Amino acid sequence: MFRNQYDTDVTTWSPAGRLFQVEYAMEAVKQGSAAIGLRSKTHIVLGCVNKANSELSSHQKKIFKVDDHIGVAIAGLTADGRVLSRYMRNECINYSFTYESPLPVGRLVVQLADKAQVCTQRSWKRPYGVGLLVAGLDESGAHLYYNCPSGNYFEYQAFAIGSRSQAAKTYLERRFESFTDASRDDLVKDALMAIRETLQGETLKSSVCTIAVVGVGEPFHILDQATVQQMIDAFEIVGEQEGPAAEPDATAGQEASAAPEQVGAAAGEGVAPMDI
Repeated sequence: MFRNQYDTDVTTWSPAGRLFQVEYAMEAVKQGSAAIGLRSKTHIVLGCVNKANSELSSHQKKIFKVDDHIGVAIAGLTADGRVLSRYMRNECINYSFTYESPLPVGRLVVQLADKAQVCTQRSWKRPYGVGLLVAGLDESGAHLYYNCPSGNYFEYQAFAIGSRSQAAKTYLERRFESFTDASRDDLVKDALMAIRETLQGETLKSSVCTIAVVGVGEPFHILDQATVQQMIDAFEIVGEQEGPAAEPDATAGQEASAAPEQVGAAAGEGVAPMDI
């Protein structure tokens, strides 16, 4: 993107009908570290990549608890995400105090989208440079929403945002049909596998990712590193067991070994690139 005469103000339209300042804010989301979310009928799992600015610093927190039944994962400007999560927390507290019941997830998402939209229509404001994956559970079931800096919001079965998120989206698109009836542990496993797709060869460890869960009978909470590492180790054991089991089939004959190679080549053609 290059600077032009129509991007000096968020309220200035280009001849093509575009608001460049809003598009720049959406670009900031793509530059942030990856965040993913997926849901079943009873649980929602959020995950994010922990990326430190340097080896001497700690990573910034990317997943926030809003209420016992709602949490958010962010990608983009962490400071903007922190402000918006605090706004969501206040809305939940006010609603609970007034009506003595938890705030419906859909209503909170609409209020958040309205707050973001105001910043696209005021010349003295700037759009929030952060995308939020809102996970929540209410009387109507489990929900996963994506709130965009433009003020738009969408509900998803599974979604990924941030840098190199296209690889995670490709994985989720292959698996999303099984998420509806998946168990809690299966959702966490798929979340970790999707995060691994965004690392571009980097080893998946509990120190480079954060996982949070909310579901029926389970308030929103972030899993500790020891639990996450145990699940990651379980993946690697399964992978090692599946590898040797495939070797006898490969040596059965030249014709038998040729077919899997052709299938693997065809499958590789449709794989999305790692970069956005």
